[in-house]
Amino acid sequence: MANENFVDYVKICCRTGKGGAGSMHFHRDRLTTKGGPDGGDGGRGGHIILRGNKQMWTLLPLKYKKHVIAGNGSNGGSAHKTGANGEDIVLEVPLGTIAKDDETNEILCEIVEDGEEIILVAGGRGGLGNSNFKSSTHQTPRFAQPGEDGKMEWKILELKVLADVGLVGFPNAGKSTLLSSITAAKPKIGAYPFTTLVPNLGIVSYRDNQSFIMADIPGIIENAHQGKGLGIRFLKHIERNAALLFVVPADTENIGNEYKTLLRELELYNPELLDKPRLLGISKEDLVDEELKEMLETDLPEHIDHVYFSAVSQKGLQTLKDKLWQLMNQE
Repeated sequence: MANENFVDYVKICCRTGKGGAGSMHFHRDRLTTKGGPDGGDGGRGGHIILRGNKQMWTLLPLKYKKHVIAGNGSNGGSAHKTGANGEDIVLEVPLGTIAKDDETNEILCEIVEDGEEIILVAGGRGGLGNSNFKSSTHQTPRFAQPGEDGKMEWKILELKVLADVGLVGFPNAGKSTLLSSITAAKPKIGAYPFTTLVPNLGIVSYRDNQSFIMADIPGIIENAHQGKGLGIRFLKHIERNAALLFVVPADTENIGNEYKTLLRELELYNPELLDKPRLLGISKEDLVDEELKEMLETDLPEHIDHVYFSAVSQKGLQTLKDKLWQLMNQE
């Protein structure tokens, strides 16, 4: 069910409101038969607005909302009365959502804070009333501006999961088991590749009532950067993680080669990912003894710290948390 509910890509048609027309009116009352211009401005058309909501984790509410239509602004009135603004439409989205233009694929904005509001498409401006055009040489302007038309634009909303630590590894490396062991998350676990089809988030409790967020990203396969397997559908989520934990099982034929393959896929997708702090976690420690660990040292890659752990027996998990905490908080 969770897989069906996780939506990280939607395309919507945004139609903003038309601005109200300015009023062409002259002041009249029982004592004044030929007063000056007092036409008010028209109200602006409604905006389409994005608002960050930390309680949301998917774009599912927008999946079946293909057309979003804001209200039109009201016309201006007499006595310098400004027309009411059109009703804004506020779309609540998860943190980590980016908005793109459908035609140019240009990134327009990104939502990273709870309650943050950004106008995705602006409504039409209201027209000016005739009182704005009065001058010493033209004291009775008999015209006013019409309201500006609203816009109709297609936008793409794309979610990139925000987390402190992202788990990177081949399918069936034990990432989901690790997440379920140190957080309250309940990802699907199975002894076959691609058990995880969507990112799963969990909060890891740490010392002194501190915590951090860990994301289990669906497993990488070779040539994932070309779209093979789940391709860029999961690689994009790694971009928003502060640190990366590479998970390689202890019973892998060559730990160093598997790590280099994972690193290469990230580099080919986005070289900037290599700038993120990273740690090598060797899972399934309960399958190897101390003697075998010494033999495995020759296969381990250089220039990266590593830690053995077992999510099943809970061995090494506190050391893993300590190293991840240091990694996230290093200068």
